[in-house]
Amino acid sequence: MSDSPVTPLKINIVTIFPEFFQAALSVSIPARAASAGLVEYNILDLRDFTHDRHQTVDDTPYGGGAGMVMKAEPFFEAIDSLEPVGPVALLSARGRTFNHADAVRYAVQLELTLLCGHYKDVDQRVAMHLATEEVSLGSFVLSGGEIPALAVTDAVVRLLPGALGDHESASSDSFYDETTLSAPSYTRPAEYRGFSVPEVLLTGDHALIHEWREQEAKRLTDERRARGEDSA
Repeated sequence: MSDSPVTPLKINIVTIFPEFFQAALSVSIPARAASAGLVEYNILDLRDFTHDRHQTVDDTPYGGGAGMVMKAEPFFEAIDSLEPVGPVALLSARGRTFNHADAVRYAVQLELTLLCGHYKDVDQRVAMHLATEEVSLGSFVLSGGEIPALAVTDAVVRLLPGALGDHESASSDSFYDETTLSAPSYTRPAEYRGFSVPEVLLTGDHALIHEWREQEAKRLTDERRARGEDSA
């Protein structure tokens, strides 16, 4: 009896720069996952949902001020065309910081929709009445939502069963258990330019190596927390 076919996660990305995603999603794990039928990418050009010959997606802000604001109408019409199920996330500097728990939550959905802003801001009605949540990569500002959307997509896709080839590759990552960094990794040669691999990793004693890795993971995690860098 054959296994039931896997239902791919559908990831919709709404952007004014669809070409930004073409190369990135055609290599490495995102590409292999798509080829294996684990994920389906649907990149929508926001300008396709405008109605003037200039395909205008932005306008001056009410109340004045510098910069341009992305209009609400194209985003709403793009979502109307999709009728998506699952989270609709607006990539925004005002959003809460995306983390591993979010990636896990997104990875078990049937569909994920990412809205990429650009220019000064996005009309607040998109955030309030269209998106189900706002997420960011951290306390800094990027030129647009494309880089965060790509980062979110990669973080989610690598968690799909079969995307990495073996579960252990993901289970030993930093933040897999939402709290702990991973231990340092080394490979050949054992010594390079006077810098040596820790002796314990050369012993072949798997129990001792496992204990060392746990201790190193705890040490690095504690150091990060002491510096106030823990966002888990």
